[in-house]
Amino acid sequence: MADLKAFGERLTKNLETVIVGKRQSIELIVIGLLCQGHVLIEDVPGVGKTMLARSLAKSLNATFNRIQFTPDMLPSDVTGVSIYNQQKREFEFRPGPIMGQIVLADEINRATPKTQAALLEAMEEHQVTVDGVTHLLDKPFMVLATQNPIEYEGTFPLPEAQLDRFLLRVRLGYPSVTDEIHVLEQQQLQHPIEKLEPVFTGDQVLEAAEVVKSIFVSIPVKRYIVDLVTRTRQSNDVYLGSSPRGSLALFRAGQARAAIAGRDYVLPDDVKALAQPILAHRVIVTPAARLREVSAERIVQEIVASVNVPGGDYQPPSA
Repeated sequence: MADLKAFGERLTKNLETVIVGKRQSIELIVIGLLCQGHVLIEDVPGVGKTMLARSLAKSLNATFNRIQFTPDMLPSDVTGVSIYNQQKREFEFRPGPIMGQIVLADEINRATPKTQAALLEAMEEHQVTVDGVTHLLDKPFMVLATQNPIEYEGTFPLPEAQLDRFLLRVRLGYPSVTDEIHVLEQQQLQHPIEKLEPVFTGDQVLEAAEVVKSIFVSIPVKRYIVDLVTRTRQSNDVYLGSSPRGSLALFRAGQARAAIAGRDYVLPDDVKALAQPILAHRVIVTPAARLREVSAERIVQEIVASVNVPGGDYQPPSA
């Protein structure tokens, strides 16, 4: 596991040269990458959401595409379109911006539900279908979507099916005073992303992702994961709890977190640390609970506090 620990540390440090003082958030992005999942970055404008996506693409020497969502955008603006070539007398596929490796879906909640739905097939099956023809996406493929939580005018809430496709929801938050001063000094003459160098290739990411799948998860930890997810469906303040995809997300992300910590087995602490970013956006709070200002984050926090941590041996059986 030393290799994966070194992988996570090297990629995290490279991203930290651009995104200052947000190590925990960056580590969640690295976990999402190792799980081949997608990440929803929800925060106020100007805290580095777009720059984080660009830095990740540059660190992996991956193709980067940006989709700036607007209310008048059509699904074909995302997936691409078939155009008739009069010289060849056949239709040619013109790929849309989704045909990249690291794709930034900026202000995703500004698009209409019809356009948002164009992302579903790409995010789940790593392919797009246009005019009955299926086009496979390059690997690794990762969508980093951003949305502004405070500006609701002209926005469309993400449907439950769309939210469920995101492995994690990450918040960057404002930097500390010291970090913000460092940002000012860092960008006085040149933006640090201009000097950012690739540290891994796409093939190395895919190899690391395969190794993550072999991380051991004991029966008590699996039961702990399912217990947490089941509780989200039983709360009186919840209209819709997490789906089994949430259980699988906790399972996969727990493996990735253990790997970058240098372990070949998952601890309950890995699951507890990931419960909030993985489950909170999958929990839909009832209108009555919203009136009482009960948030999904608070519900997940209370569930984690109430479920007993399992005992037993978490390590793989000795050969």
